[in-house]
Amino acid sequence: MLDKFFKISERGSTVSNEVIGGLTTFLAMAYIIAVNPAMMEAAGIPFNAALTATCFGAAIMTVAMGLFANRPIALASGMGINAIVAYSLCLGLGVDWRVAMAVVFLEGILILLLVLCGLRKAVMDAIPVSLRRAIGIGIGLFIAFIGLKGGGFIAADESTFLALGDLTSPTAIVAAISIIVAVVLTAVNLKGALLISIVAATIIGIPMGVTPPVTDFSFAPDFSAFAAPFQVTPEGTLAIAQVIVQPVLLLFVFSLLMSDFFDTMGTVVAVGSRAGFVDKKGDVEDVQPILIVDSAAAAAGGFIGASSITSFVESVSGAAAGARTGLSNIVIGIAFVACAFLAPVIGMVTSSATCGALVVVGYLMMTEIGEIDWSDIASAFPAFLTIVGIPMTYSIANGIGLGFISYCIIKVAQGKFRDVKPLMWVAALAFLASFIFA
Repeated sequence: MLDKFFKISERGSTVSNEVIGGLTTFLAMAYIIAVNPAMMEAAGIPFNAALTATCFGAAIMTVAMGLFANRPIALASGMGINAIVAYSLCLGLGVDWRVAMAVVFLEGILILLLVLCGLRKAVMDAIPVSLRRAIGIGIGLFIAFIGLKGGGFIAADESTFLALGDLTSPTAIVAAISIIVAVVLTAVNLKGALLISIVAATIIGIPMGVTPPVTDFSFAPDFSAFAAPFQVTPEGTLAIAQVIVQPVLLLFVFSLLMSDFFDTMGTVVAVGSRAGFVDKKGDVEDVQPILIVDSAAAAAGGFIGASSITSFVESVSGAAAGARTGLSNIVIGIAFVACAFLAPVIGMVTSSATCGALVVVGYLMMTEIGEIDWSDIASAFPAFLTIVGIPMTYSIANGIGLGFISYCIIKVAQGKFRDVKPLMWVAALAFLASFIFA
């Protein structure tokens, strides 16, 4: 029955593959359990409430993706958007955290309406094949960059902006071990190679002082952040009502919508390329259920006080480890619920431990680069800008925007503006506006 519901055999997978893939994705994205509550606490949400919202929000929406879309795409509070909520809205403008969550909630409702109207899918269909491939490749570089940065291989530098980190530090040594284990086990086609590399590096990191010890198990869930947009602020007004009457907050709704809209697009294409539900033209099979769940997740994140919940690009690591169905999402969901009570245990998994998995995933995603026609500048240059723009701006949406805008400009210069589909013009202009007014 399990096999029939999730189409496990039909997609060439097994239950063990799904479990391993799910655990690999979970460990690769487990950092959000520590990072998001810390950011939300800075915004004013009690830490335990933020942790509960983060874990349960990720669990509910990841399981929803598995049940309704049957794709190995995990969801959790999105990095980038949570920073905007905490540091721009709450700390920067002094907005109450309940009002900030109302902004996220409204953005989610709007993007869900766009999906139900078919607009989000139509925009995806309007993107040229070369740009669709470039998005996945750029995300691959982005993932590898995140891994190397977290592992201490890349460090900030005042004169050169980026530089080689201290490779003799315990953090970098553990990261190097994780890369070696991941690469070697992948080379010999060992099942669960990426998961093994994460676990091995975590264990090795204990005596080296990199893996933090477990010191506290006494955590009980706190649901006080739930229904945040409909809570009353200290000023005595309903949080969501404040958003509607403040133009600056409505501008933030649009800004978050742009980021959510195109981040998810890139993530879905990237995961689909590894999991086998993207064809040679870059079209995503049965994309509508995926987009519906992802859009609903944004609203759900605002509702429960976890910031916008979105599809996680780290899901590619699970797809690379063998996940092909929504069964892997059930595994991830169970792990997130467990973390609401056992967060310190998952906190042992550091960025050094996941470095190898992310670097190998980055390599795997680079294999699409030969499919781009580099002799045609109209296709190749926008693809190039997308590929380098995603990691260099630390934003999937920004990289996509650079590619869209340059594609339209080149087509106009060539006198082929009719080759550009109307929705590409709309998307490019929206990106241009967001860049100018950001």
